Amino acid sequence: MSVQTEWAALIRDVPDFPKPGVLFKDITPVLADAAGFAAATAALADPWREAGVQAVLGIESRGFILGAALARALKCGFVPVRKPGKLPASVLSVEYGLEYGKDTLQMHRDALPPGTRVLIVDDVLASGGTLHAALSLARQQACDVLGAAVLIELQALGGRGRWQADLPLTAVLRFP
Repeated sequence: MSVQTEWAALIRDVPDFPKPGVLFKDITPVLADAAGFAAATAALADPWREAGVQAVLGIESRGFILGAALARALKCGFVPVRKPGKLPASVLSVEYGLEYGKDTLQMHRDALPPGTRVLIVDDVLASGGTLHAALSLARQQACDVLGAAVLIELQALGGRGRWQADLPLTAVLRFP
């Protein structure tokens, strides 16, 4: 069994979370396993090691965990992209659609100087609303968005179609 297969096998399905009909891919067992977490982080980082990433934008909340680890692996900064009311200074906001409702993401207005080369990171690509919102926030900051990376892509939900076609989007694992 390969290292990727070993850590990928730790991902568990949680039916009806956060609402009935949603099958949630839970990565917390991967995070709890030191070797699995290290292997997952390395797999996320590998396509971006030579891209010149200056900051990782990690989307709340599991994107924080993966994003911070990825920023360390890429030797760059980390900026949290949060839900409303969590950041203490002036923020930029974007509302977006989820596969099960609507939400809002925020980022500090002064998080990064214009032209910063950023990578957007989240745990799961589902409908694509969260990544699209983070892209909008990065562009409001005049960042140079290099692309996005996710640990898991749920292909049936079509989120890749909402991503900016001219920007790379890497997914370590793809589920139908």
